[in-house]
Amino acid sequence: MNNRLRILRAERAWSQADLGAQLGVSRQAVNAIETGKHDPSLPLAFRIARLFGLSIEAIFDDPDAPAG
Repeated sequence: MNNRLRILRAERAWSQADLGAQLGVSRQAVNAIETGKHDPSLPLAFRIARLFGLSIEAIFDDPDAPAG
């Protein structure tokens, strides 16, 4: 799954550890989500969206979704 998490984090000058602490996950979990190695759970995706004040869809892009 593609996402804008790295960009959003960088805009706020947060490290992966900073973001992880705010979300209650490890730095490694943030790295795995940013690099597309792991998709966040739905509750975590909602926490991320709330933290950045955006919709889940504005942060995460499903490459398998039909275009339209």
